Amino acid sequence: MALHPTKHRGLSEDLDVAYNSEDFKQIAIQALRDAVRVPTESYDDNGPVGEDSRWDTFAELHRVLEASFPRIYESLNITKVNTYGLVFSLAGINYGKTLSLGRSSSQTVKDWKYDPYSGYYDGTWIWGRGTCDDKSDLIRQLLAIDSLLKHDFSPARTLILAYGFDEESKGIEGAGHLARYLEETYGRDSFALLLDEGSDYTDMGGVVFATPSTSEKGYLDVKITLSTPGGHSSVPPSHTSIGLLSRFIAAVEDNPHEASLSRTGTPFATTQCLAAYNPVYPDDLRILARKAVTDDAALKVLQEQLLASHPQYKAILGTTQAVDLVEGGVKVNALPERASAVVNHRIAEHSSVGELQQHMVDLLTPLAAKYDLALVAFGSNVTCGGAGQVVLSDFLGMALEPSPVTPTGYGPWALLQGSIKAAFENSPSRNSSKVVVIPSLSIGTLVVWFVLHDSNDWYQPGNTDTRFYWNLTKHIFRFSPSFDTDNFNGFLIPAFRADSLNEGVRFYTKFILNVDEKSVAYGTHSLGALSDFGYHLVLAEAPRVT
Repeated sequence: MALHPTKHRGLSEDLDVAYNSEDFKQIAIQALRDAVRVPTESYDDNGPVGEDSRWDTFAELHRVLEASFPRIYESLNITKVNTYGLVFSLAGINYGKTLSLGRSSSQTVKDWKYDPYSGYYDGTWIWGRGTCDDKSDLIRQLLAIDSLLKHDFSPARTLILAYGFDEESKGIEGAGHLARYLEETYGRDSFALLLDEGSDYTDMGGVVFATPSTSEKGYLDVKITLSTPGGHSSVPPSHTSIGLLSRFIAAVEDNPHEASLSRTGTPFATTQCLAAYNPVYPDDLRILARKAVTDDAALKVLQEQLLASHPQYKAILGTTQAVDLVEGGVKVNALPERASAVVNHRIAEHSSVGELQQHMVDLLTPLAAKYDLALVAFGSNVTCGGAGQVVLSDFLGMALEPSPVTPTGYGPWALLQGSIKAAFENSPSRNSSKVVVIPSLSIGTLVVWFVLHDSNDWYQPGNTDTRFYWNLTKHIFRFSPSFDTDNFNGFLIPAFRADSLNEGVRFYTKFILNVDEKSVAYGTHSLGALSDFGYHLVLAEAPRVT
């Protein structure tokens, strides 16, 4: 059911009226335009803060935020983390905390209709880098806090906002430092909820679905390096290092990872919700989904049918692999002494980095033995050989386990669901539609409900900055209160629908007020019993530039 504030009912209703005004819309538009005009770019090769001057542009964004939201800067305690990370805190009587994050995308300037940092408003769309991902969320969240402060809101639970600046370029300088600061300051497992940006609303056959991501796939780039003796190509061996590497690549591609639809996994939960509430869901799959709850044979058939229904289900239900980089050789008449390839993996929710590494070892050990190659896998000697060496390693050291799966059976999940529904029902433009809130899996490029819904595809880069915050809470959600149609042309030439600014502020306001209800019993746990509750937003950094 929709969860409307009770303790703060009057405040919530007053702000609903304020958010519908043209004056508020213009204030919101101007705030986003001002933020977009600051070229906050982060690069893949950025050095540490303090050594690389390219980070300094974020100082200008700090000044713009302070000018746009002086009330926030006057009322909240502010801590700068690693120079450009920001933590805002508003102390509550009962000391509670929350979190929420965000990130950005990359674009090609030559394809732009307007200058990428113009913040141009054409009467419908606000154009510029960061409008969709993720300065729109940043501004809407700050507008919600500013509006609450304007009405003398004093929380019972401590409110925390944390803003990073480099999610698109690894997140280490921003969220990495922020996570350590928050854990050192508030303690491990001290936050009841973390709300990150993520998937949004989409219309399926007249029913609107909100799909907060409750888990993300893991990540591992495996580098395969072949080393063999050199020499002149006029007297070649049977196989050069490049030829041997091709055999290892072929072995990898010939042995894809098996898909698995588990009753305990997020894809199964999403499938059940879609089967129950999506009016355009195929009837045969709907019937199978119902049977699969208890029937193992039906579960197996459902998995097969889903895999056959759309190629994306292979990515949703299993670990993916793609050979994306290859190099070798320096001269046409010289035997290559070294050749390498990098295999990109997105690890299934039910798997792990260790399981993937063992799969690679088991798969490639026979090949190494066949060609008399010593195999060194992830730092350990596996086989000996006299013809050369093959090394398996974690390329760039970016291995990441699949995220913990957020519980959806009580408290925080129910609060998020209820807040989404309450905001949607109170919308002057959207309250005629039904909204269904379901969990989803972020797989690195799209969320699970994309499948069987071919229009308005939603693409979501992975992983989000939440990977740094796993120690703070097990209740992590990734959701942005916008329709997929509020983003012009996806994220390639970004522009954001101005009317969606007000709607997002409405959601964040109701969410914060619901969080602050101390005695709301919702689900099987009392929300009032949550020891800490927090709210963390990432500073929407500009697009990655490679």
